[in-house]
Amino acid sequence: MDDRFNTAAGWVLFAGIVALGGSIASGMYFHADDGSLPEGVEPGYFIEGEAEEGAADTGPDLGTLLASADAAAGERVFAKCTACHTIDQGGANGIGPNLYGIMGKAIGGGAAGFAYSSALAEKGGQWTWENMDAWLESPRGFANGTKMSFAGLGKPEDRANVMEFMATYGGAPAKPEPAPAEEEIDVDAPGAGPGPVEGVPVEGPEAATGMSADQPVAAANAATDNEGATKVD
Repeated sequence: MDDRFNTAAGWVLFAGIVALGGSIASGMYFHADDGSLPEGVEPGYFIEGEAEEGAADTGPDLGTLLASADAAAGERVFAKCTACHTIDQGGANGIGPNLYGIMGKAIGGGAAGFAYSSALAEKGGQWTWENMDAWLESPRGFANGTKMSFAGLGKPEDRANVMEFMATYGGAPAKPEPAPAEEEIDVDAPGAGPGPVEGVPVEGPEAATGMSADQPVAAANAATDNEGATKVD
């Protein structure tokens, strides 16, 4: 009994050793651990992405957005800012400066007694509508190194509304004018399309192809006799 069991166990162990050896040998032959492909073999099933066509729609210009901005809606968005800022006249500085009358003031120096970051203090210029719009969109993009950790407002409408709300506290500089609307051309209007216009004298090559009202027109059955004279039946 023990001899047969030992014999069977020996054959099972031997078969395992053979299988393991075969696996190692096949892996070495077929380069199973090598991620490269054999020479002359190209990978398949690559999916090429479509090229992005054109730029993303940027939406209305800043002047157009400000022309329809809503201070009440901006106050609701400004609620996100109250954790760090006050806006009432004489309000205390907090984590961020008091924002009363900030529109039109110098960048990095509007609130007395507040320690602005050097990135903002050295920015220069004033809080114009354009600068404030860029700041509210991405503070770090506007002044890299600023201490303000707010990520920004992604929607242009929200930024316009917040600025409109802020402008009610202490005034602001003049708003940028809306961009002029593109003039649409009526292709059905006289002179808009190709060809002559009724009531307008025709000149140049077009006039050369015209015919007067009393110019004779050759008949369809006209023929020429032997002497070259035209004969009409």
